[in-house]
Amino acid sequence: MDKIETNKQYQDYVDKKTPNSPIIKNCFNAFWVGGLICIIGQIISDFCKFRGFNEESSGAITSIILIGISAFLTGLNIFNKIGKFAGAGSIVPITGFSNSIVSPAMEYKSEGYIMGVGAKMFTVAGPVLVYGISASILVGIVYLIFNTQSITLV
Repeated sequence: MDKIETNKQYQDYVDKKTPNSPIIKNCFNAFWVGGLICIIGQIISDFCKFRGFNEESSGAITSIILIGISAFLTGLNIFNKIGKFAGAGSIVPITGFSNSIVSPAMEYKSEGYIMGVGAKMFTVAGPVLVYGISASILVGIVYLIFNTQSITLV
């Protein structure tokens, strides 16, 4: 047997054993769950505006509440079940970021608060924060360089 034939046989075996993913169903579930999370956020935002908060404050309060709900549901292992059902629909909104911080902390809580929760909390979210902050700094520098005409020195 040559290598090409062995690779083809292996690929046929993998294709036979791998279950087919119901792509349309998964997309639909991601769409409606992600939409539901966004609707909940919009309801919170509208309620804040109704209570007299401005747009910026309403957005901050909405983000804080959604992050808190997500962290709480992650702690109860409910958010992970939602994530398995909805896939990216639960990960894309801000709730997914909260889950990515709380999940490692919950996983390593048996190792203690310092070496477990504290050390492992940002294992997933850390690179996102580092590259996000780095990219924003670079964009800010580029913006500053190309918009120096609007800066006046006194």
